[in-house]
This record gives sequence, C-alpha cells and structure tokens, in this order.
Amino acid sequence: MNMNEQSYAAIASAFREAVGRYANGEENSAVTDIHVQPSSESGELVIFNDDDEELARTVIDEWVDYDSDDFYKVVEPVLRGALSALKEEGAFEGLSLMKPYSFVLVDDEKETVAELLLMDDDTLLLDGELLKGLDEELDAFLKDLLEK
Repeated sequence: MNMNEQSYAAIASAFREAVGRYANGEENSAVTDIHVQPSSESGELVIFNDDDEELARTVIDEWVDYDSDDFYKVVEPVLRGALSALKEEGAFEGLSLMKPYSFVLVDDEKETVAELLLMDDDTLLLDGELLKGLDEELDAFLKDLLEK
C-alpha cells in the first residue's frame, strides 16, 4: 500500500492529539494501554484508552475500502514507524502516564493484534529477529548441561 505524506502526517497528528490529553497532567494516570484501531472499511484510525474513551480520530484515504486480508499486516509497520518517530522526537516525554504503558494495535472487535510500542524506562522489548534461534540454542545448552 502506497501512502502519501498527508496520510503519514494525519497519523502522527492523531497520535500527538491522543497523548496530548495526558500532557502536563498533575497526577499520573493508570492507563496501561493506548489502543490503536484502524478500519479498512471506513479508513478511520481511532485511538482510545483503557476505558474506551476516544482520544483521537482521523481518516486515512488509502485505507478506505481496502479489501485485502492482510490489512493489519500492512498497517502495523506504518503505525509502528510513526510511533517510533514520535518517540525519537520526544513526543511522549513529560506525560502524566505511569510507565509502563503500551500502544496496542486492535481489530474491529478490540482484540489485540500486535503491540506497537512499549513505553518504559527500564524494559527492553525484544523483536523476533533478535530472538531467532534462541530455542535451539537453549535446547543445545540444556542438553550439554545434562550430559556433563
């Protein structure tokens, strides 16, 4: 799916609007997840908190009537990239959210599809590439340990 700059800007703006509700708050909110729900039918991107309170909404033209079965696999890297860019520029600093909290991609039934970004000061989220082959290495280590 090819997306234009306007769509990327709309996604970033929606995330800024969503977290802006937690900027300069006086107390730490106990939000554990910020849910990100894209729709392939309407093209809407809705962002809401644990209490189903809508934080932001926008329409992404390229998503309207997207009829392939791989919709979530296509939008996941786009959303992950937007969140990573915002994190790098410091958009999530100084929020009144207790860490850890996550940005989670959810489907139309609000079931989790993927965790897009984990915000925590001391937790490292490992991806599949880093963990590739770990099972085999651990099995070999255990076998070697038991043989000695």
